[in-house]
Amino acid sequence: MPQGYWVFPHIDPVIFSIGIFDVRWYGLMYLLGLAFAYWWGGKQAERLPNWNKDQFGDLLFWCFVGVILGGRIGYVLFYHLDYFLADPLYIFDIQHGGMSFHGGLLGVITAMFLYAWRHNRKFLAVGDFIAPLVPVGLMFGRFGNFINGELWGRPTDVPWAVIFPSGGPIPRHPSQLYEAGLEGIALFFLLYWFTRKPRPTGAVGGLFLIGYGVARFTVEFFREPDAHLGLLSLGMSMGQWLTLPMIILGVALIGWAYYRQPNQQSKEMS
Repeated sequence: MPQGYWVFPHIDPVIFSIGIFDVRWYGLMYLLGLAFAYWWGGKQAERLPNWNKDQFGDLLFWCFVGVILGGRIGYVLFYHLDYFLADPLYIFDIQHGGMSFHGGLLGVITAMFLYAWRHNRKFLAVGDFIAPLVPVGLMFGRFGNFINGELWGRPTDVPWAVIFPSGGPIPRHPSQLYEAGLEGIALFFLLYWFTRKPRPTGAVGGLFLIGYGVARFTVEFFREPDAHLGLLSLGMSMGQWLTLPMIILGVALIGWAYYRQPNQQSKEMS
């Protein structure tokens, strides 16, 4: 076994059990992310003229359902379609985990669209409100991946490499922490700074798509590709291929926002 590297301990993914109900680290991270979104979103709703806490609470519930359903469905369709085709009930086999950010994003977008339609709001304005609440939840999710010793990075000899129990005796990049830092902390402060001033409707959501996309695309160079997929066309991982449309859409959205509304301030974010 390589010497001088931190050997990550095996941590039971189940914190404790109550009867047949297991409280898992990953589930706890989801709750922490949701709690932060509820707190931070409530503060933003108080200072914005077109929102209140009740409206925000309703929207957050829709988005939470969207991220759970979309995350699971996306994981199955993007990464284990063969399992699903062989056994459609695999989509309900959540005891072994399996969530996709890109699927969760599509679920949240669907929830925002339905919310905007039901409450007669602009879809892009709803997206501008939700986007700054997401990065901290992503950070907690990556902490959950790290605690579970999953989704580790590629082999490396950098001094901060980690030997994960499920990754063999090979030191690897702690790519979960890279993602927590870029997708979570850095993206949160970028959006926090950007929303200090009123922006055209759609610009905040566009910046989120670009920020997450660039962060995820970059970290994928250090993250071990999915074993059953490997690297795909052009030597890129599935995560990178799924992220490219986000970056393109984000650039187009910001360009459209400033071209169509150069002097218009988003009422949802002012």
